[in-house]
Formats: sequence, structure tokens, C-alpha cells
Amino acid sequence: MSVEITTGPPEVRVPVSTEATDTVGTAEAVLSKRTGAPVRLADAEDLGGSDRSVVMRVRIAESPFELPRTVVVKHYGECPEDARSDPFAHEAASCQLTTALPPEVRIGPELIAHDANERLLVLEDLGRGSTLADVLFADDSRVAERALLAWARALGRLHSTTAGCEADFDALMRRLGAKSWVDPVADDIVRSVSELPELLTQVLGVDTPAGMVERLRAASEMLGSSRYRAFSPSDICPDNSLVTGSGVRFLDFEWGCVRDVAMDAAYLQYPFPSSWCSYALPDNLAESMLSTWRSEIAEVWPELDDDAVLMPRLFNAQLLWVWVSTWWFLPRTGELDRPIDLHMPSPRRSTALVDRWRHLRSDAQGAGLDDVAEFADRVVDALVDRFGAGALHLLPYPAFRTE
Repeated sequence: MSVEITTGPPEVRVPVSTEATDTVGTAEAVLSKRTGAPVRLADAEDLGGSDRSVVMRVRIAESPFELPRTVVVKHYGECPEDARSDPFAHEAASCQLTTALPPEVRIGPELIAHDANERLLVLEDLGRGSTLADVLFADDSRVAERALLAWARALGRLHSTTAGCEADFDALMRRLGAKSWVDPVADDIVRSVSELPELLTQVLGVDTPAGMVERLRAASEMLGSSRYRAFSPSDICPDNSLVTGSGVRFLDFEWGCVRDVAMDAAYLQYPFPSSWCSYALPDNLAESMLSTWRSEIAEVWPELDDDAVLMPRLFNAQLLWVWVSTWWFLPRTGELDRPIDLHMPSPRRSTALVDRWRHLRSDAQGAGLDDVAEFADRVVDALVDRFGAGALHLLPYPAFRTE
């Protein structure tokens, strides 16, 4: 059976249909409508954007009302009819939800104005500070460690303050006309459970036992309803996390959703498995990050401070991340073992995958799951046989490298 398999995390490809000047004019109209008086913008600065949207910083040059000196404008192109989710709707609903939080616990930019017809957002400008990626690729290990712990604290605070928000998020998405508001990654996890076994056989010569597939299907139940659900930016990669004097703030909610908090907590155990920025962390730092996250969510879910409750859920989430990221990144037959992202300082795909499967093997052994550990061991051996011994050595982030 031939299967169509993507080679990376899910992306919603939306063509940009507006020029920068059109975006400024549209933002002026949206802000003028919002304030009830003319607003003029100036000094537009391109912030990168993507093939889905134009993103820029602009100065408020004229307004009869008090507005911030600068704002960030994000203007989306039209969403194709066959797209599985609408990134504008996800981001608009997410920003509405998080803006409603008290300012002292807000973890993203404030939503100043938006227009669903124009598909445009006007957001608080969080400034020109460093992202977590900038810090991890610098040369100060202490600064990097503090930033990672602040990231974990911000994530826990987000979870604790948005627990039980699913009905509100659903209502916001429906109001925006969204067809779907589930976690976009969940769709890929479900597909990978069915399709990765054949790929492992084709590429690595590793057959997946039926018991492993059943374990994955059982783990996938956390993608549905549970009592441990909260808002998640979903794409909480280092380049979407801004390090500020008041803590880490999350950017880019194009995949924002409500999901089991264990899926996010596992993201800091196997650092950033959907990101190009996925290098090794020093020993014990991941455990410190997990403890920091737990200290923030314990008041809402005190039972998750009990290892007997949390660790099995966390292991299932880790298993799902390893599985789906292998489906995303495993080089297919005839495909080069290239970096995760050709345009960023990424590790080779095989190297990142070996590291994840080795960690999974160790965690499975610690949990007494011998069948998972044995299977992970076979995958590691097969990856090394297929791609060479160099795949065994995942470097730490530059901030933690010693000469």
C-alpha cells in the first residue's frame, strides 16, 4: 500500500494576497473603525511573516485616542477551501482568549483590534527583545538556563489560568466561522499511528509489533476529552517565545487550541520536537523545567504533583511526540538525511530522531515498560545502521557547549 506522507509538522499554506502598503491601509481602516476616528500609521517595518501572512511593526503617527506608540499588524491571505484549519481563526480566537486574562498573567500580546472580513489583527508590540532561540544560540549558559526555566513557568501559568476554557474557545472559533478548532497536530498523530509502521519497515527494516500499535492508540486517547485540558499555543518553539524582563511571552498562535497539558509538558522533556531548533539540553535541566511547570499548575490540578498520576500521562505524550516527529522527519527512501530546516542551524534529521528514541528507551526502562524499551532499542540501532554512527551525537544548544 502506498501512502502519502508529509515531511514535517503540519503547515497551513495560505498564499499572501496583499502587498505591504495594502496591509498598512487596511490596518488604518480597522483601527479607525475600532476607535471611531481616523488613525494614521507610518514607518512600516517588515517582521518576516510567511507565505500565510504579512507581519509588520508600524508606528501610530496620528490618533485622537491614546494608543501604543507602535503596534504589530498581522494580515492573512485567504484560506483555501480544502485547508484543514484556518490560521487566522486560530490566532484571532487565541488572542481574544488570552487578552481577556488579567494583565499580570497574560502570556501573549494583547489584541488591540481585529477584523474577520479583512483577516487582519492589530497586536501589542512586545518589543525587540531576544527570543528563546536567540538565547539558546548565544554563549551564556546561565542566561539560557534562566530563560528555559522562565519558559516553563510561563507555560505552567498559561495552563493554570486557562484551565476549563474549552467552551469559551469553541465559542470564539465558531463566531469566526471556523470549520474546525482541534489541535492540528492531533490529526498528524492519528495518521502517524496508522502509517509510520509501514514506513519503519520500508526505510529501516523494523517491524512494529501489534502491541506497540495498541499502546499508541491507547496513548492517543489523551488527544480527546480529559480533565487536564487548557489553552496551548501549540507551536511553542524557541523562536516563538520572547524573553522579556517580566518573563517569557508566547508569539504566533496560528495553531492555538485547547489540549491536554501533558502534550505541552512533554514538549520540554524532548526539547521542541516539532521545531527546527531541537538540540540537546544539559542533564537535569529538563527535570528542573518540569518541576517549574508543575509548581504553576499544582493549585489547579494538585493530583498532577503526584508522580503516580503525572508520569504515565507524560510518558504517553512523549511517546506520541517521538512517534509523530519520526513520521515527519524520517528521511524516506532516496531522500537525503538533511537538516530539519535547510535555512536554520538545525541538526540532521536522523541525529535528532536517534536522540529522541534513546530518551524514550531510557524513560521506558525507568517505567518498567520493557516492550517499548526493546522496540526503541531496535529503532535506534536501525537508524544508526542506516544513517551512520554520526547520528549518535546530538550536540547541545550552543549556549551549553564547552570548548
